[in-house]
Amino acid sequence: MLKLPILTALCFAVSFPAALAEDWQQWRGPNGDNHAAAGATAPVEWSEASGLAWNTPLPGRGHSSPTIVGNRIYLTTAHKAAQTQSLLILDRETGRLLKEQIVHRGGLIEEKNLHPNNTHASPTVASDGQRVFTLFLNQDAAWLTAFDLEGEQLWQERAIGFDPQQYKFGFGSSPVVVGDKVIVTSEYDGNESGIVALNTANGQREWKAKRPQKLSYSSVARAKINGRIQLLISGNYQLASYDPNTGEENWSKSGTTQATCGTMAYDPESQLAFASGGYPEVFTLAVETGGQHNIVWKNQAKSYEQSMLVVDGFLYTITDRGIAYCWGCRSGKQMWKQRLGGGFSSSPLLVDGKIYATSEAGTTFVFAANPERFQALGENQLGDEAFATPTPLDGRLYHRYSKATAGGRQEFLAAIGQ
Repeated sequence: MLKLPILTALCFAVSFPAALAEDWQQWRGPNGDNHAAAGATAPVEWSEASGLAWNTPLPGRGHSSPTIVGNRIYLTTAHKAAQTQSLLILDRETGRLLKEQIVHRGGLIEEKNLHPNNTHASPTVASDGQRVFTLFLNQDAAWLTAFDLEGEQLWQERAIGFDPQQYKFGFGSSPVVVGDKVIVTSEYDGNESGIVALNTANGQREWKAKRPQKLSYSSVARAKINGRIQLLISGNYQLASYDPNTGEENWSKSGTTQATCGTMAYDPESQLAFASGGYPEVFTLAVETGGQHNIVWKNQAKSYEQSMLVVDGFLYTITDRGIAYCWGCRSGKQMWKQRLGGGFSSSPLLVDGKIYATSEAGTTFVFAANPERFQALGENQLGDEAFATPTPLDGRLYHRYSKATAGGRQEFLAAIGQ
């Protein structure tokens, strides 16, 4: 089976500071590499009983990772019974839920067509510092909605269709802001399959790049290559690069399987990009972003939903089956591997030379970004399930998780660290 990889206003009399340089405004952070800012720190030990600044119950269910702008945290959620999809806004300092703004009523796909590892609110919120953008699958299409920072809707557009026929597992990709455009990816076995760019100010479509009419789930990666931003994407049996300003294809190279979920990683030193997956075949590979775009190395490790992490010329990942690897970016040489155990969907995160990786069972492993050997630093449990990737800021990790209760399952957002 294909495995996937993001109500009424409450009291909200608050002011919003300007977006800060260290804000985490979208999937994989300000530089698109899942690195915390230089000088950032985060704890290595915590539990539900200690080490948390706050721990807030969340309504509904979703897998989107926390997006942070100024003093606000933005998440999405969905209520199966009420058939709603919503934007959540929390206070960054206290964790107080400030607003739950309904984005859609009705139009959700049937539960039988949603993979167990997916939700009706999986794409991560994106922001340009002035607005926030939610992306939901609704009425067989990906709908992009813009809000101001207080959660008031500015515009809503049907970005692109998504109505797969062969496999029905829900939607997987997150919106990505590049300049004055929001990039949305929708790959499926239909004639709308493609990547589109909408204007951040008014939602007008700026361009569309056609993609193969086959199912895949990856979000585009932002990579600065030879002084300009490129959009990199894997899946549908190819690796490709697009110009974010025009949607023109820069290059493409065959080499992957059909479906991938992870976002590609990029190493500026070697100018290699990396992808992993997938379905039906498994792989991890390195491709040249210049020259002939050759596949430099390839192996049979599989990181399907989770994205990989580049640190100082080395590539780190945790596979679906819970094995951590470190390879040389340029050579592909295996430096070490270590079994952590459990399944993984959350992506590894770098903070202060440490890698944080959270399993689907809610265990966050902390180990050194050390290519010489695996060096465990911590192992921490929150709840019994986690799919979102933690967000690092202020010496804290903002971590979405859930646990089973007598009434079913309760989600939380925790601020790890004082």
